[in-house]
Amino acid sequence: MDFSWIWDSFILIIAAMILLRIAGRKSIAQMSVVTTVIIISIGTTIVQPIANHNIYKAIGSAAIFIATLLMIEYLQIKFNWFEKVMTGTSKIVIENGNIIHENLRALRLTVDQLELKLREKGISNITDVKNATMETNGQLGYELMHHAKPVTNGDLEKWLGLKQGEDPNMLFQEVIQNHNTESVDSKWQ
Repeated sequence: MDFSWIWDSFILIIAAMILLRIAGRKSIAQMSVVTTVIIISIGTTIVQPIANHNIYKAIGSAAIFIATLLMIEYLQIKFNWFEKVMTGTSKIVIENGNIIHENLRALRLTVDQLELKLREKGISNITDVKNATMETNGQLGYELMHHAKPVTNGDLEKWLGLKQGEDPNMLFQEVIQNHNTESVDSKWQ
């Protein structure tokens, strides 16, 4: 009985891992159409040699797929128009709290699907969104209205009257020293 197919399988798996490592790390959500097609092609190519007994053609084909992917990614970096052709561009789906229904239709995205993506980001009200775009990788990018933005450390320091970079632990000095250095009312005026 011929067991060379076991050895061939290991060689193909190792070759595929090396070639995919060269292709770069991307999650499924980050893959472009080109990347997805090439990954599927590599998977199909890797399986065939075990049945056809032609391991070197399979590795060669997978290497050509990866070289093509790298060339396409290089051209996308080099030429903006090529990137637009291959991966498309982001589309605005919310502008100043209003849904852009024409762009949703162009993306074949329903309002319910958009709302799902917003809820996943922790946004419960569309009117809180200043701008939102559907990115080419399927992710939702957004900017919140000023009133809906989370408070930052800089905002707190400004509201509490602290100088930028001042130690916020100074708020506890009155507890440590058992007296207040200034009136509490003066901070809130």
